Amino acid sequence: MKRSRPRRLTALALGGLTIWCCAGAGLERGHPGAAAAAQDAGRAGERERMVDMQIRARGVRDPRVLEAMRTVPRHRFVPPELQDQAYADTPLPIGSQQTISQPYIVAYMTEALDLPPDAVVLEVGTGSGYQAAVLAAVAREVYSIEIVPELAARSAQVLTDLAYDNIHLRTGDGYRGWPEAAPFDGIVVTAAPDHVPPALVDQLAVGGRLVIPVGRYSQDMRIVTRTADGAVSETTIPVRFVPMTGEAEQR
Repeated sequence: MKRSRPRRLTALALGGLTIWCCAGAGLERGHPGAAAAAQDAGRAGERERMVDMQIRARGVRDPRVLEAMRTVPRHRFVPPELQDQAYADTPLPIGSQQTISQPYIVAYMTEALDLPPDAVVLEVGTGSGYQAAVLAAVAREVYSIEIVPELAARSAQVLTDLAYDNIHLRTGDGYRGWPEAAPFDGIVVTAAPDHVPPALVDQLAVGGRLVIPVGRYSQDMRIVTRTADGAVSETTIPVRFVPMTGEAEQR
C-alpha cells in the first residue's frame, strides 16, 4: 500500500450540480488508509461473522466481493447511535428517510454486476456511501450520484476520512446517469423506480450489466445486460427499497 498524504474534501459547482472530489495521493485501489484501517481492525470479527452467516451462507461466492465485505468498515457509514447494529442482518436508517441496505443485498448486487477487475461503475443513490466503498474495492473507478444534498455531503466526508480515492461523487438526480463518464461496465441503482430508466441502459458498455430494483409496491431485482443488438432483462429476487425520487417519479 502506498503511503498517503493528508487529504481534503472539495466541492466543485458544475452546471448546477455539485461534484465532490477527494483530493490527495492515491492509495491501493478501494482500500482505506492505514490509520483508518487500524481504527477499524477491532471489528474485523464482526465483519467475518457477517460474511460467513449472512452472505456466503446465502450463495454469494465471488472472492473479491467477499473480501470487500470483510474489509469495508460498515459501522463507519451508519449514525453513531446505530454502530452496534452495523453488522446485523438488516437495513438501517441513515436520515432523510433513507436507509443503508442489508449487507446481503449489497453483496448480492455487487456480485450480480459480474465486473471485470478494471471496471468503471456507476451507482445511482450514494446514500451512506457504503455500497460505493464496496464497489471501489472490486472496480477501478466508481461514479456515484446522490439526490439528497445532506447525504451526499456526509457520504463524501466519510469516504474521504477513510481515504478512498477512486470514487467520484455528484449531487443531483441520477435518473439520466452520468453520460460524460460513460460507458460503464456496470450500473447499480439503490432506490426503486417503477420502470428501468432508458438512459441507464444506454450508458452501459456492451456486456455491461444494470442491477436495479423495479416496482412501486411489489419490487423485484432486475438485471439488464447490454448486448450488441440491444438489451436482455432478467428478474431475480423480491426486494424492498425506498422509491427513486426526482425525474423517475414523473415518468
